[in-house]
Amino acid sequence: TEFILHGLTQDRKVARVCCLLFLLFYTMIIFGNLLIIITIRTSDQLNSPMYFFLSYLSFVDISYSTVSAPKLIHDLLAEEKTISFAGCMAQLFGTHFFGCTEIFLLMAMAYDRCMAICRPLHYGSVVSPRVCSCLVAASGLGGFVHSLVQTLMVLQLPFCGPEKGVDHYFCDVHPLLALACADTRTISIAMAINSGVISLGCFIVLAVSYGVILLSLRTQTPKGRLKALYTCSSHITVVVLFFGPCIFIYLRPSATFPADKVVSVFYTIITPMLNPFIYTLRNQDVKNGMKKLWSRTVMR
Repeated sequence: TEFILHGLTQDRKVARVCCLLFLLFYTMIIFGNLLIIITIRTSDQLNSPMYFFLSYLSFVDISYSTVSAPKLIHDLLAEEKTISFAGCMAQLFGTHFFGCTEIFLLMAMAYDRCMAICRPLHYGSVVSPRVCSCLVAASGLGGFVHSLVQTLMVLQLPFCGPEKGVDHYFCDVHPLLALACADTRTISIAMAINSGVISLGCFIVLAVSYGVILLSLRTQTPKGRLKALYTCSSHITVVVLFFGPCIFIYLRPSATFPADKVVSVFYTIITPMLNPFIYTLRNQDVKNGMKKLWSRTVMR
């Protein structure tokens, strides 16, 4: 009926410091991404497809971190770190749903930049509002199908009991497979294909896309080249920060390493926290939109 979570650390002093740190990080995730969403939705200048995708990426980041961060913060100070079976399965589903949705959204954003830079004359017709909506819907559908497959495979496993505990701070595939009282080699390979191959394959597609974009910049004017480089460098930074840990965790059969919990912090908390800074500090349009939003708020 429930699982015991080992959490991020057993050291009480370290746990207190981590609790304050992650509470600060989670607060920054909520407010930073909400600020981006509100700025884009209320600004007339930020109505291009790039900002349409960015607003949904911020929403997914908030949802993705909310699946695991509040439980992590609570358990760092809790005496008993338990989670119900239903809660564990919901956490597993949510983590993979929002994580995979973010992967596909990053691909949609790369497609948008590729069309904008490589085919500027056809950009308005190729990346229309309808196409953007379809890409966002497809990202959510892809994340749902992926997560449903992962969760159904775990649900069919028999578990030995709670005394061993989940060696993680949230319910994920590899720690749960380690608790199963059955041969999990086939399921482990299937999950590695489902999660790891998606991560690696999408990363390769993104790397090729940005390679094509960088090659096409040779034909741009110096000013256009500089602006495109600023935009693409932000996207590339996000891709590397998100995909690196994901590939490390999921592109392997069932096995847990001591570094897994620390690496997981990067894609569940650190990257969602850094995304608002990466997209705003290097984007003058977003900064101008935030200044106008602040001015309207103060005037009221």
